[in-house]
Amino acid sequence: MYDMKALYQARSVEDAVALRLAHPEAQIIAGGSDVLVQMREGRRAGAELISIQGLDEIRGVSMDADGTLRIGSLTSFSHIARDPLIREHIPVLGEAVDQVGGPQIRNIGTIGGNTCNGVTSADSASTLHAWDAVVELTGPHGVRRQPIGEFYIRAGRVDIREGEIQTAILIPKESYAGTFGHYIKYAMRSAMDIATLGTSVNVRLCAGKGTVERARAAFGVAGPVPLRAVHAEALAAGRPVSMDLAEEFAQAVKEDIHPRDSWRAAKDFRLHIAVESAKRAFIESVRRAGGAL
Repeated sequence: MYDMKALYQARSVEDAVALRLAHPEAQIIAGGSDVLVQMREGRRAGAELISIQGLDEIRGVSMDADGTLRIGSLTSFSHIARDPLIREHIPVLGEAVDQVGGPQIRNIGTIGGNTCNGVTSADSASTLHAWDAVVELTGPHGVRRQPIGEFYIRAGRVDIREGEIQTAILIPKESYAGTFGHYIKYAMRSAMDIATLGTSVNVRLCAGKGTVERARAAFGVAGPVPLRAVHAEALAAGRPVSMDLAEEFAQAVKEDIHPRDSWRAAKDFRLHIAVESAKRAFIESVRRAGGAL
């Protein structure tokens, strides 16, 4: 049994917004893989819940007229991992979310829940940061779009305002066209574990495949929120592809990350993992882009 005060079932996005305004202390619930566990543990005893699970209008992957990939916030990890548009344009996102929990969690867990809980260890977070994702929120004043780097405010807190619900994650065409990436999750176990560090890198090569046009690197659990390694990105832009560049790129990520000591790993160990995983992910991204090192 779950100790809850009330459960409200939203019939549409507009209804969910109205329920949020009427019950500002209520918790949005979608798949429930986080909220229900917290309730069972007593951390949300007596909570009011607003269920948006039935809102098919914000479920699934599609492409807007301008080429933007639209991932509805209720899209499950399993759906993302096998979706044809994701596999064609940004397969690394499917690979990343396919490392969340086990099959049961991936079948019910949603991309919206994974981002809205604000934790830096979310397996989707570093890849979404590396691909310049935009968060779409719908509220009493209409639709608001925000770069994902601004959506994360601090550990466990995101920028969802009064009456708003997250309705989609958007990946602009400029972010994925001709771009190839790789995600590395380091965890204490190979399955069913939270990331000790998550690293997502992508590259776009120039026409001859010998020069980096642009590179992106983002990390989870390297700071209180997911973050980009902008110094490494700037260093790689316009440089010839080489193993030396891969090493320089990896070392440069230390300029931007701020891991901490925890029971999972010491700060120095996380720094070591970050450098090594950035190098490996860069090399694999170049390989997937058709380059050679």
